Amino acid sequence: MSVSTKISIRPAAPADAALIHQFILDLADYEKLLDTVQATQADTEAALFGENPRAFADIAELDGQPVGFSLWFYNYSTFVGRHGIYLEDLFVRPSARGAGAGKALLANLARRCVDENLGRLEWSVLDWNAPSIAFYDSLGAAAMDEWIIRRLTGEPLRKLAGL
Repeated sequence: MSVSTKISIRPAAPADAALIHQFILDLADYEKLLDTVQATQADTEAALFGENPRAFADIAELDGQPVGFSLWFYNYSTFVGRHGIYLEDLFVRPSARGAGAGKALLANLARRCVDENLGRLEWSVLDWNAPSIAFYDSLGAAAMDEWIIRRLTGEPLRKLAGL
């Protein structure tokens, strides 16, 4: 007899701040970047649930238990002439992988894009993360190999700001 599981997606609520922060730490650990995390639970709570949130999160539940999340924000494409969604983080607990939570989180964002007439849904993936790359490829996501991400942080950011 097979066991039936139910995946549901819901918008994150302020009571989820600790859970989301833990998911962020779990993701950073998986990506071998735990030592780079500076965000605190308070930072996460303020960003997602403060007076003027600019980032948003959804929670995936498997049979009513939280197993993953997506954290995203709106971006804008001057070429497309419309906003889109940038998926900053997608994480599903290892014990729940393969149950459909990751696909459900992405499908939820895809529906939002379609419903809001947004131009695209995009994200980045580490080049060594073969399981995630294969998963994204199976959904038809195109690799943007001609684009190279650039980032300013810390002292170079302050220097450019003239500080």
